[in-house]
Amino acid sequence: MTQSDDPSTIRLLCVEDNPDDVELMAIALERADPQRRYALHRVEDATGFVDALQEDFDVILCDFNMPRFSPYAALQILVARRCGTPLVVVTRAIGEEAAVHVLRCGAKDYLTKDKLGTLPQIIERVMSERQRALEQERLGRELEAAYRRLKKLSARLVVAQERERTLISRELHDHLGQTLTGMVIHLHAAKRTTDPDTALKHTDTAMEMAQGAVGQLKTLSFALRPAQLDLLGLVAATQTAVQRIAEPAALAFNVSARGKEPATLGETASVALRLVQEALNNVVRHAHAAHITVRLRFLPQGRIGVLVVDDGVGFDKHAILDGPTSEHNVGLYGMIERTELAGGRLHIRTYPGQGVAIRAVL
Repeated sequence: MTQSDDPSTIRLLCVEDNPDDVELMAIALERADPQRRYALHRVEDATGFVDALQEDFDVILCDFNMPRFSPYAALQILVARRCGTPLVVVTRAIGEEAAVHVLRCGAKDYLTKDKLGTLPQIIERVMSERQRALEQERLGRELEAAYRRLKKLSARLVVAQERERTLISRELHDHLGQTLTGMVIHLHAAKRTTDPDTALKHTDTAMEMAQGAVGQLKTLSFALRPAQLDLLGLVAATQTAVQRIAEPAALAFNVSARGKEPATLGETASVALRLVQEALNNVVRHAHAAHITVRLRFLPQGRIGVLVVDDGVGFDKHAILDGPTSEHNVGLYGMIERTELAGGRLHIRTYPGQGVAIRAVL
């Protein structure tokens, strides 16, 4: 490895028409800062400067008085190329007005050549400022990306809420509403008839339908928020939810928990339960699995870990999730949305023919 290839070496681009001055800068840097290594590369005109910018430099040191180039021209080239390498003016003499002007044009500092002993400190400072600026740019990009993601997530949340309301409305209309309508019809028929046996028959039928309506209401209520979640806790509610879904589909299942379940559950508990329900519904509809494993972990600070694993056919995750929302991925997107809105992250690990593992930490 050469000195200039060493990542600890500070690479300096010297825009200077006098090679002796570059040598003096190198000597001054070595004397003032013997613990650091500096690699200096000299250019003296615009062509050499532009060619040199194809490489990475930590700082540009530019003379103020040159016949064929100037720091102003160098700064214009840096702006045009969107290059953020800091430029420091190093010159023999510069007036106060000229110094202020060059700083306003974008130079990070200036130094007279009779004070080269302070050059390491100036280089260190402008490099630190550059690093902070890069960090701010990175944070700005991440913030902008997070804002775009939040807007997208908010829009999808509205769609998800409307989807859930539609499902609840359809459940109420198609099942509970029809059952109640049938009850009313049989009760009216019992009231109109003069035959006691016929009236009793209609009344019995209405009572059976009423019992069915109660069962449908319990099922719908459990789907929205199981009573066991508040009365018995998340583990018991999860066990019941898995049993309700897995047994009718002839699926073997196992539910386990690690850690101590808190006496009072936060809002993330209902999210964890809904994730398990949605994951199991997807398994029943698509996985052709024989066994399901559900594991809960109670973590510090009220966090909850959820793992759902099946031994089904699996799927191509990128083919399903990289496209727009459709009937093929709406369930998975719903799980991702729920998890992110609860401040967590959901990970899906699957390959065709190798089952699916869904892990979330809320």
